[in-house]
Amino acid sequence: MKKIRIALAADHAGFQFKNKLAEILNNDGYEIKDFGPNSAVSMDYPDTAHPLAVAVESGEFDFGFTLCGSGNGITMAANKHQKIRAALCWTPEIANLARSHNDANVCGIPARFVSFEEVEKIAKVFLNTDFEGGRHQKRIDKIPL
Repeated sequence: MKKIRIALAADHAGFQFKNKLAEILNNDGYEIKDFGPNSAVSMDYPDTAHPLAVAVESGEFDFGFTLCGSGNGITMAANKHQKIRAALCWTPEIANLARSHNDANVCGIPARFVSFEEVEKIAKVFLNTDFEGGRHQKRIDKIPL
């Protein structure tokens, strides 16, 4: 069975949760690449979002997780890439819908608005939910310009 490859990126506000999530996902057997940052020093989220998006878009990684304060900025930056469907997920239910209805390949998490326990639940639901296809596929096909 192929090992699922996951890319992680954050800004300074998501740094600590990103590191904890990397440890948990690594322990669960996923292949992880950390696109930064390497500290909680203030930085610009596009500097980590774009390399993550390129890696997921190219197929080098299966999924990505992005974490910043509100989750919005880093998710917006990732969505600039044509083959990225980054969804802002603040509950496991939203993560489920992002995967099952929208075939999201990047999960954006608002680090300042959720606990780490919620981050872990969101990640597990996101990774264990399949895209339903069917009526949703034609909508997904209309997203790229």
